[in-house]
Formats: sequence, structure tokens, C-alpha cells
Amino acid sequence: MRSQTILPASLGLLATLGVLVSMGVLASMWVLASLPAIAAPRTYELPKPTAALRPAAGRESGFEAAQANCMTCHSVDYIAMQPPGKGVAFWTSEVTKMTKVYHAPINEADARAIADYLAAAY
Repeated sequence: MRSQTILPASLGLLATLGVLVSMGVLASMWVLASLPAIAAPRTYELPKPTAALRPAAGRESGFEAAQANCMTCHSVDYIAMQPPGKGVAFWTSEVTKMTKVYHAPINEADARAIADYLAAAY
């Protein structure tokens, strides 16, 4: 008989401890939720550019258009690592991909000038 009375009392004690633990967890969650965020904005310096667009005689408008448009999304390294000497067709397709697929806001005249410049310089 004694074991029958201890078992329900043990379960009651465990249940009480479970409720207290749950309340503690809930109280801890409430305390954490009421605290200000500890994340803060970080500032850092970007590394200096490792490359610059190559000049190409007679293609100054394409050079300027490439500086104004291409550099907003990626570095010159991305252009410089393309296979050399691919010609106008290759660069036209690359610039078209940037405008049609990636929605680069480049008007058609600048796109032609950029492709012509890149074919001459790279």
C-alpha cells in the first residue's frame, strides 16, 4: 500500500516541477523579449579596387558607359576574367544578357557602345 501512495505523490511532485520549469522558461522568454536588440549596424571599409577598365582609343563613349553602368553591379575583375579576344558578338551577347536577364538599366545606345568598347579593349 505504501508504494501506491508514494507513486502518485511522486508524479504530483514531478508535475509541479514541470509547471515551475515551464513558467521559468516562459518568464525567461518574456524577459529576453523585453530587452533591446543587441545587434548593431557594422561599418567597414571596402578594399581598394584591384583592376581598372582598360582604355581603348576611339571607344571613349563605351568606356564611360561601362564605367557608369557595369561597375554598379560588379567589379572590373568580372570583365577582365572573361576569355580574351572574343569579339563583338561575344560582348554583345554578354551585354544583352545583363540587360534582358539581369535587368541592368542600360539603354540600347549605351549597350552597343559598351559591347563595342569591350570587344576592342578585351
